[in-house]
Amino acid sequence: MRVRNAEAGDLEGILKLYRSFTGFEMPEIDGDVMGVWHRILSTPDHHVLVAEEDGNVVSTCVVVIIPNLTHDQRPYAFIENVATDPDYRNRGFGTAVLTRAKEIAIANNCFKIMLMTGSKRDSVLNFYEHAGYNRHDKTGFIQWL
Repeated sequence: MRVRNAEAGDLEGILKLYRSFTGFEMPEIDGDVMGVWHRILSTPDHHVLVAEEDGNVVSTCVVVIIPNLTHDQRPYAFIENVATDPDYRNRGFGTAVLTRAKEIAIANNCFKIMLMTGSKRDSVLNFYEHAGYNRHDKTGFIQWL
């Protein structure tokens, strides 16, 4: 297993993982999608992490470092879009990308990491709690636009 920052050629594998956890069709890789992808890759505080096995992207997460004026101006990290190929679950890949995300947060002197999930499944929520996250300290709200 290898965990690394995503590269330009990883887009198709990442979109395949997103499709597996959202159930939605992913966009066709066109100029607009490539523009967003290149913007993400060129933003220093936006990290797309991948775990690969035998050259295939099998797990991913996004961690964004957000500047902050509170807590002695220490930034915080935000994690989203955690996904692991169903054939590779329960083998440590998801834990590995979350561990790397935490290392990035620590290296950037973050005072906390926030993680959002749309899942209500106990197995997923227990996975995040086992990884050190809790669902009791704050309440998250979403307003879709």
